[in-house]
Amino acid sequence: MRASSPSEDFTTAFADSTLRVDLIMSGGGGTEAAISLQGLKKWDGWAGRRHFLNKLPAPGNGTIEVIDPLSADTLYRNSFSTLFQEWLSTDEATDTQRAFENTLLLPLPQREAEIRVTLYDARHSQMASGAFRYNPGDPLLPTVRAPHYEPTYIHRSGNPDQAIDILFIPEGYTAAEADKFMEDARRISSEILSYEPYRTYRDRFNISAVMIPSAESGVSLPHKGVWRDSAFGAHFYTFGIKKYLSSPNMRRLHDAIDALPYEHIVLLANTDEYGGAGIYNNYLMTAAGNELSLPVSVHEFGHSFGALADEYFYPGKETDQYPLDVEPWEANITTNHGASPKWEGPQYEGGGYRVKGIFRPSETCRMRDNDYPEFCPVCSSAIEKIILFYTAPPAE
Repeated sequence: MRASSPSEDFTTAFADSTLRVDLIMSGGGGTEAAISLQGLKKWDGWAGRRHFLNKLPAPGNGTIEVIDPLSADTLYRNSFSTLFQEWLSTDEATDTQRAFENTLLLPLPQREAEIRVTLYDARHSQMASGAFRYNPGDPLLPTVRAPHYEPTYIHRSGNPDQAIDILFIPEGYTAAEADKFMEDARRISSEILSYEPYRTYRDRFNISAVMIPSAESGVSLPHKGVWRDSAFGAHFYTFGIKKYLSSPNMRRLHDAIDALPYEHIVLLANTDEYGGAGIYNNYLMTAAGNELSLPVSVHEFGHSFGALADEYFYPGKETDQYPLDVEPWEANITTNHGASPKWEGPQYEGGGYRVKGIFRPSETCRMRDNDYPEFCPVCSSAIEKIILFYTAPPAE
């Protein structure tokens, strides 16, 4: 559990409330990437951390900051990655402009503040930035009075401000399939907590599920010409990759879960197709009905929560997502371009979708193989550091 009392810095700068920030990230087709504010909302209760306020759990591909406009001090920071940045590396982005929704949560500032959002490219250079002013007296700032749905706790360790809060959300489950969703949520959450280091720190997690019905059962399969009327429009074949399961409707998703205590989102897709996705500090989505749903869910949670990279690679299907002359920010792959070795011990060539030039810390790991039953020591240590970052009180 987290420290039992909030830090002095938190109570000075922030209320025990949440500020929801809806963003549009756009670009491609030869235009510069841009970040626009779509809207703000607030509600009572803040489920996130109240310490290490101006530090990051991991570097990520983007940051959001709360800045004091008078002192220019950074009051709060968090990191994330986006589907938009992945799309920018596709062939479509060379001649097409597109816009993507993103939603981020902040503690509610007590006073006027600047919200600054920055995106970084694969070379860790700034590629886009947006700054927006938060005015607590704005009469147009909506307040969410109560949640739209009632959550059911699957695993509870403490109050939302004392634990890491994970929310399971259904996609493509009709009202008649509510029991099936809850069974899937219990099964997958239990699997995640069975892996180290989650098992050791299971008393630092709250896991809840909320039933949000879809009009039709299942999710869309564009490569098969199948389209479903699901709650959040999830579909396979993202960026032309058959197994890549994603949702473009982030604002609709967060509208449904407003005022619930959550920090990390797990979307369960009601399908037996193989696939999933994990986007750091954004969401995890997994095909709950597939026979590999358990190992895939653990793997994708390694991305969305643990900030880990893929360690697999396929000869003849390589990508240049990671420049070979730049050290990746993820803890479990290296190009050996950092100031010092990223881990002690052996290196195995191949990782990050490249056969040569990128190295991983273990011959195999849950971040490489679906049939491997654990995380390697480097990945396990990286996840543990993030758990402790969110839950350990600052040193006196």
